[in-house]
Amino acid sequence: MKHGNSIRKFNRKRNQRKALLEGLAKSLVMKEKIKTTEAKAKSLRPFVEKLITRGKKETLSSKQILISKIGLKGAKKITDVLSPRYKERKGGYARIVKLANRQSDGSKMVVIEFI
Repeated sequence: MKHGNSIRKFNRKRNQRKALLEGLAKSLVMKEKIKTTEAKAKSLRPFVEKLITRGKKETLSSKQILISKIGLKGAKKITDVLSPRYKERKGGYARIVKLANRQSDGSKMVVIEFI
């Protein structure tokens, strides 16, 4: 049974999953809209929303954590552009919009974007 198993493994080891999510998060922060599979987007949304919430604090430790997760350019964009945009919002910064299935393998495709 799959009760309580909320993490998606994507047939990857732990460090590869971490790198995948960090790369997707960096792309989403820089472009503000990316096209990916549904499973990856559902795993990416809470990861990115925690980063935006962390960027709202504007402390040295939160900036260091952001830099370690998505790099200097991504951290600057979060603290300068994205976090002030969502200052009054409690959560739910990203939206997932479903698209047609991918033609080659039938994977469910979505667009994840900031609201």
